[in-house]
Amino acid sequence: MGAGALGGMFAGLLARSGHEVRLTARGETLDALAGGRLRLTGAYGEVTARVDAGPALSERPELALLCTKAQDAPAALAANAPQLAGIPLVVVQNGLGGVETARAAVSDADVFGLLTLIAAQHTEPGAWRVTAAAPSFLGRGDGPVDAAAHRIASVLSEAVPVRAIDDFRGAQWTKLVVNMLNAVPAIVGRSVQEVVDDPALRRVVTASMRETVRVGIARGIRFGALQGLDDRRLRTFARLPLAIGGIVPLRMRRAMGDVPNLGSTQQSLARGRPSEIDHLNGAVVREAEAVGADAPVNRALTALVHEAERSGPLPAARVSAILD
Repeated sequence: MGAGALGGMFAGLLARSGHEVRLTARGETLDALAGGRLRLTGAYGEVTARVDAGPALSERPELALLCTKAQDAPAALAANAPQLAGIPLVVVQNGLGGVETARAAVSDADVFGLLTLIAAQHTEPGAWRVTAAAPSFLGRGDGPVDAAAHRIASVLSEAVPVRAIDDFRGAQWTKLVVNMLNAVPAIVGRSVQEVVDDPALRRVVTASMRETVRVGIARGIRFGALQGLDDRRLRTFARLPLAIGGIVPLRMRRAMGDVPNLGSTQQSLARGRPSEIDHLNGAVVREAEAVGADAPVNRALTALVHEAERSGPLPAARVSAILD
């Protein structure tokens, strides 16, 4: 459900693996899929697959992936709820509340969360590109992984590497820290690599990451291990000066390689769509408020992304001024 960057990628790779796939889409993307094949290029190779496509699920699947943006999830779940009853449902979203949203909307579905570090782009209707391959992690809640999670991870691993993990909630928070790479590129209209390479912009990215970790600590989170980050490293990072802490986004930038990575937030703005910023940096603000604290860096970045949604990319000086 959802034909954005990750939805199209998973549809193509699962179809290549021999699964029967239905992809829910709308507008030009639905028209392109109805008239031809899904095309996927990049890090997982060249894929051309014919997938069933429509505005909603036409029958009850054996496994469903919710790949919409967080703000679009309630409508997608409501539209497809009759077909989702009693089946495994994997929520592939950024932010913190996706699994809970799905459980509330489809009370008898077996809901999992999936955190993926894959960088993908929806380049044009019917075409997708993977700019960086990476592992994905599946689980639910705070406890140990169960047999059902291992089974679903095994199925998805036929398309891309997926590992079932303990303490999924802690890993969600680590991914939220990683997702702090999204806001500044969207605001200034540059790739993630270009933003991290700019010392002034990297300083703001580092500040938003550090603030996110500090809020997580205040919320009693034990951060999961993800992309070279873990609880010990992140707690150390939260105490570092900004100038030294900048090594964290620099390491992430090196892992991306040189193919320009347009974060999911920037891709939404480029297509004239509302972004999921309220579920990323905005989530940090809400989590801080829950413990009587503030998150001024993430509050300012959320406001600037909304301004960029309305008016287009903003001068880099608007971003660097956040820390003045």
